[in-house]
Amino acid sequence: MCAVLASPPAREIIHEALRIAGEKVQRERVIEVRHPYTGAVVATVPKATLADVKQALRIARDYRAKLTRYERYRILMKAGEIVAARRTEIARLITLESGLCLKDSHYEVGRASDVLLFAANQALVDDAQVFSCDLTAHGKSRKVYTLKEPLLGAITAITPFNHPLNQVIHKVAPAVATNNTVVLKPSEKTPLAALALADVLYEAGLPPPMLSVLTGDPAEIADELLTSPDVDLVTFTGGVAIGKYIAAKAVYKRQILELGGNDPLIVLEDADIEEAATLAAAGSYKNSGQRCTAIKRMLVQEPVADRFVELLVEKTRAVKYGDPFDAQMDMGTVIDERAAVRFEQVVNEAIAQGAKLLVGNVRRGALYSPTVLDQVRPDMTVVREETFGPVSPVIRFKTVDEAIRIANGTAYGLSSALCTNRLDLITRFVQELNVGSVNVREVPGYRLEMTPFGGIKDSGLGYKEGVLEAMKSFCNTKTYSLPW
Repeated sequence: MCAVLASPPAREIIHEALRIAGEKVQRERVIEVRHPYTGAVVATVPKATLADVKQALRIARDYRAKLTRYERYRILMKAGEIVAARRTEIARLITLESGLCLKDSHYEVGRASDVLLFAANQALVDDAQVFSCDLTAHGKSRKVYTLKEPLLGAITAITPFNHPLNQVIHKVAPAVATNNTVVLKPSEKTPLAALALADVLYEAGLPPPMLSVLTGDPAEIADELLTSPDVDLVTFTGGVAIGKYIAAKAVYKRQILELGGNDPLIVLEDADIEEAATLAAAGSYKNSGQRCTAIKRMLVQEPVADRFVELLVEKTRAVKYGDPFDAQMDMGTVIDERAAVRFEQVVNEAIAQGAKLLVGNVRRGALYSPTVLDQVRPDMTVVREETFGPVSPVIRFKTVDEAIRIANGTAYGLSSALCTNRLDLITRFVQELNVGSVNVREVPGYRLEMTPFGGIKDSGLGYKEGVLEAMKSFCNTKTYSLPW
């Protein structure tokens, strides 16, 4: 077979065909980001290939950050200043990609600024320990010292859609504070805030090899992010099924898995019912109910249940929901129409099984109304599984023993809230609830960005997030000894 040199017209035809094919491939290698309220495409981002992932991980593994504590402090502080200065712009970006109302988006940007502030200050803290060795008859006149070192390989960080900025910054800021390198894979549904944060950090002086952002299809690239020998640690926030997949796949790698929740608000008969109902509405509908620590079940003691439900319905009707770019709205959409349809289905199933719909269960596309259900039983899907949306199911109980049994009768163990003024009962619930945290007279999700946060059972492995805990997890501890 001989080679035939194409004539000029033929070469032009071939080149044009290759150009068209290349453009087609280029179009196919993007991900469309849609605004949940309108469904319109608002941006496209690159669809990373397996080769892109391998290259990013190799860069992260090979780069050894040498930033001093002060340099890390300055980068994080400057990033916080930039985020604060661009608060309106970043909030609108979050609303654009997630459908969260502007009130929630502005709040998220404020929380992100807090994370940067805490991480910056912790970068300055010398966390070394000193141990004297002459403490027993077998000891010597020596001292053992510890120091914290960054991981040898990369950190894989995988984040969900519900907090497009804050979930990302809770992983990236502690990594910067400890001189680690990160390959971040944000949710393909909400990648824009993550990309904006990366630009902010680069502008603040972060060396680019310390942070790579990969936008892509998890089916194509996730396994490499979990199994690559260039990865030392996987930190993931998201659903239980994916978390368990990661746990099985990322063998012999450190794993921090912050998974779902089915958090109860428990209202006892001595509680301030007005306060409890206010907490119930806020805990159910903020962020369109899309928080692992949102109130997913309301356990109310029978003597006060009627009054509680009456107030909850009143507060639910007062919630303004609709166009997330309308500054008057208290709630925007959920992430997409598929999610809203799921909420509608589980609510309808509960109604068919005897629950009473008091308000809501109205859907239009990805917009789903705040919804109250009464007379819910613990075995109904709406409370047995995590309903990740603005639904308030009320379960009535008689005794404290029954409340504890119902609260613990779920696969999850993230957080909880308790409304009572009795110290003896507060002590009992703190001791007996199988959860990572108990908040008294506050919503389950209340915390500082600094404090430990995480759950047990299907909510996580017991390891904590929060700036301090993440920084501990992202380090190796080395000891050395000297004669003294």
